[in-house]
Amino acid sequence: MNWKTILASLKNRDMQKRLLIVLAIIVVFRFLAHIPVPLAEPTQLKQVLENLMSQSNLGGFMNLLTGGTLSSVSIVLVGLSPYITASVVTQLLTKAIPQLEEMHKDGEVGRRKIQQWTRLITLPLAVLQSIAFIFILRQTILTSASGIDITAGTTMLQWVIMVSALTAGAMLLMWLGELITEQGVGNGMSLLIFAGIISQMPETLGTLISSIATVSSTEDALNVFGWFTLPINGEATLVAAILAVLGLITLYVIVKINEAQRVIHINYAKKVQGNRAYGGVTSILPIKLITAGVIPVIFAVAFLAIPAFVGQLLKTSSNTGMQEVGTNLSTWFQTPSSTTFLYGDMTTLIYPAVYFLLVVAFTYFYTRIVFNSNEIAENLQKQGGFIANIRPGKQTERYLNRTVTRLTLFGSIALGIIAVLPFVFEFAFAKFGYTGATNLAIGGTGLLIVVSVTLETLRQINSRALMVTYDEE
Repeated sequence: MNWKTILASLKNRDMQKRLLIVLAIIVVFRFLAHIPVPLAEPTQLKQVLENLMSQSNLGGFMNLLTGGTLSSVSIVLVGLSPYITASVVTQLLTKAIPQLEEMHKDGEVGRRKIQQWTRLITLPLAVLQSIAFIFILRQTILTSASGIDITAGTTMLQWVIMVSALTAGAMLLMWLGELITEQGVGNGMSLLIFAGIISQMPETLGTLISSIATVSSTEDALNVFGWFTLPINGEATLVAAILAVLGLITLYVIVKINEAQRVIHINYAKKVQGNRAYGGVTSILPIKLITAGVIPVIFAVAFLAIPAFVGQLLKTSSNTGMQEVGTNLSTWFQTPSSTTFLYGDMTTLIYPAVYFLLVVAFTYFYTRIVFNSNEIAENLQKQGGFIANIRPGKQTERYLNRTVTRLTLFGSIALGIIAVLPFVFEFAFAKFGYTGATNLAIGGTGLLIVVSVTLETLRQINSRALMVTYDEE
């Protein structure tokens, strides 16, 4: 990363404009996150949700991922999930339908058409997910200690208003994300998720530190800016120091794995036209260890929420067998607690195990979508490029497929281990008799997303900086 070039590029008007656009849109996003859906008794509903999230790590993580929109029942509660789902659908259709694949190869015009279809698919998905979110909130709160039915006495017009508000919020977020990608710097969707997590990090950190130890004496505690009480007694200080060291080590490993790549050297044949020679140069084709980035983690968490939701629905059934299945699903797919692990409840390991397998599976799935070895091999052949000892065309495609598959094997396992590592730390602390280190899973997954998005955004800022400073020279 060339920091001198980045600092020099800040004098460029275009660079300033792009960065200001990103900051302005993030401010608008945070403003929208505090506009509630028109439901009855929003203040009472917010209190109930905050109590639920304090009792469930899964609810806390979903609130973290959505930037606090869950606790405030914001109009952008649905978030970017409809657009992300629509993007995956269109990418799969592009691979499966030859006409769409040809359109994708047509260049900017074809890609714009596919992008427009992605937006159109996002709308019905946003409507369906808005209805689903309302039912999830209703069922979760109805089966909680409060027993409030948030849709009681709701008329059809009120239903239309609620669903329309959530759908409009999802479509507005899609538009803001695309504005950042086109007019700003970095990937707009990733930056909005990043902004949501960052906005909740102080609260998450405060909850984590407060849960390390409860200090009753004011002589043994330090109040940090009025946010939380930092324990300074011997045992709590030791635990905090161990967590800090483990966090720094994990952060270092995340950065190294995220930046790891396999470099393939591409040779270009030398051509002679008249009295001039062209080509005869060597370039590189970098292939990242984790090509899919942090998307597999987000997908895995989203899919893990489905069994718990189905369990909540089955628990209300009149059939005893269905109620038992619902209870088991709700228990198995809740974010595990270290205290239940201490009592030998092995079902606690189901959630981390499924989480790990889903991260590995989605890493393979998304890598196959974003890395098109056939297209790369064709482009190299058209440009006269080749890999040493590998024939152009089909052999190059097979070589790239084999290389990416091997890299993805190690990358997916590494990403899965990093994703479940906070659970391991939490269980280890509990095993040694210290159950105060809770919410590690929430902070660890959030840290993974933040680091990945930060590195990718800095890389794009560096590329933009090189472009604008080169033009000035």
